[in-house]
Amino acid sequence: MNKNIIAGGVAGVALCMLGAAFASKPLYDTFCRVTGFGGTTRDATSAPEVVLNRDMIIRFDTNIIDVPFKFRPVEKLTSTKVGATNVVYFEVENTSDRVVKAVASYNVTPHKAGPYFTKLECFCYDEMSFNPGEKVTLPVAFFVNPLIDEESQLDDVTTITLSYTYFRAKDDKDTLASLPDLVSEH
Repeated sequence: MNKNIIAGGVAGVALCMLGAAFASKPLYDTFCRVTGFGGTTRDATSAPEVVLNRDMIIRFDTNIIDVPFKFRPVEKLTSTKVGATNVVYFEVENTSDRVVKAVASYNVTPHKAGPYFTKLECFCYDEMSFNPGEKVTLPVAFFVNPLIDEESQLDDVTTITLSYTYFRAKDDKDTLASLPDLVSEH
């Protein structure tokens, strides 16, 4: 075989692998949003017209990574009917003496409930700047989709935990450098 053909084939495979590596995160994110895989919730523009006589407990969990924040749910849990619209609030306080840019991500557990936990309004994935000492209250509007009742493998789901994690924004380089005690070593 010709050495040029082999070299071209190897280079082509390497380029395909590089392209797959760059495409994997956006494709995975899209897959999770479409299927609810890994506890990814859905977004909606309107609430369902049906409210079922099925009770659900929704718990709220908050975490921080690399940010000087106090972050908590105003209430740790709520009880709701499947299909009913709910609004809950989270408080975020910048405890530092400088502006901090941060972003929140979320997931739900059990993961199999992710496709049915639907947000109407959320602060997640919005990069926000918090002034020194600033304390803000952020709303989340949601419902548990009544279609959950049609899935027999979800009959055992009576509690869903919505978990948020705040982390510093990619372009907020000062935060990480000024807060070495908040950075965990992995």
